[in-house]
Amino acid sequence: MIINYETLEQTYRSHGQETTEAIIESIQKGELKPDDFSIRGLAKAILGQEKVQQMDPRLNNHLVLDRDNVDVIAFSTIVHKIITSKILESYSQDAFIFSKLVDVIPKDTPKDTTNIDVEESIDSAESTRRGFIVPVTSDSIFYDRTGQILLRASEVGEILGLNKEKRLLDVLIGITNNYVWKGTPFNTYNATDVTFNTYSTRGTGVAPDGNWVNQIDDELIDWTDVDAAEQIFSNIVDPNTGESLLTHATTVLVMPAYRHAAHRIFNATEIKYSSGTSEAIAPNPLANYTVVESRLAYRRLLAASIDAASAKKYWFIGDFKKAFSYVEDWPLSVVEAPLSEFGSFGEFGDGIILRFKASEKGEALMKDPRYVVMSTGSKP
Repeated sequence: MIINYETLEQTYRSHGQETTEAIIESIQKGELKPDDFSIRGLAKAILGQEKVQQMDPRLNNHLVLDRDNVDVIAFSTIVHKIITSKILESYSQDAFIFSKLVDVIPKDTPKDTTNIDVEESIDSAESTRRGFIVPVTSDSIFYDRTGQILLRASEVGEILGLNKEKRLLDVLIGITNNYVWKGTPFNTYNATDVTFNTYSTRGTGVAPDGNWVNQIDDELIDWTDVDAAEQIFSNIVDPNTGESLLTHATTVLVMPAYRHAAHRIFNATEIKYSSGTSEAIAPNPLANYTVVESRLAYRRLLAASIDAASAKKYWFIGDFKKAFSYVEDWPLSVVEAPLSEFGSFGEFGDGIILRFKASEKGEALMKDPRYVVMSTGSKP
């Protein structure tokens, strides 16, 4: 959308706060995009041409803006929304697929523990705050470097989103093992029972001590490999009740090398059953699965020193919302930095007019590994 800043200036002078609210609402609705704006045009319309001219770095001015001034408040409010929108756009991009597949649990207790029930809990180490700064300088306003400001905002959103995605993927693939059952930590994936060492990958799925089997080695070639994983689920029981898990696997995550194979298997309209010399055709029972691929998961496997030939064959199946969670102290938020954190507006030396902090705090956790099966794909 092309914004007429002369019209905007006239409207703002006539309606003030109403104009600011209308712009904010348009950004929230997606009617106005961050890239639609000119930071200089916006400053001229809201702060006035005289203030913009004072930002000329050739004048060597020490510009000071009054934080309590209504025009300054309006300008900073709109810029805040523009930057927030750009950060969120990058933070939630499609590449971060696994972040969209897990449960987000707000941390509303003073301790870093989320209780599931009296018998079982997920213990989280104290989460780490992650944040970055997006500055707006007088130079960037005067020379209308809107693109540079938005590029920085996009970089910040991507860094924070990528960091979150990688931490979640590390839990998915078993690099990070943080599941605790009845006070005992367990590895996420087990191919055999760690105590008795008698349970095969086609075994009972749960051992008398509460352990479980949720790792197989079937390469994803056809429906029989999916069936192998489904049989694992059918044998795992709730360790507290002894009853079968009341869930069905809903999602499959594969590496890029098996993207087309997965879509062929799960999106086929029918499958063939063969027994001896006889053959039967039936509707595909796997059509209700959601299939996703993750390049980042593949890269995390490589980072865990798994060779490329092996890493590309890994695949995961389960109810990810029941298996994983992101325990969130607070979601991604963008706040304007207090004056005390960097001196006065237009601080001499770096010409900062506004500064915004983008941060999030949370931890990726294994909620219950019984709801996910990992296949290494090592057996064709």
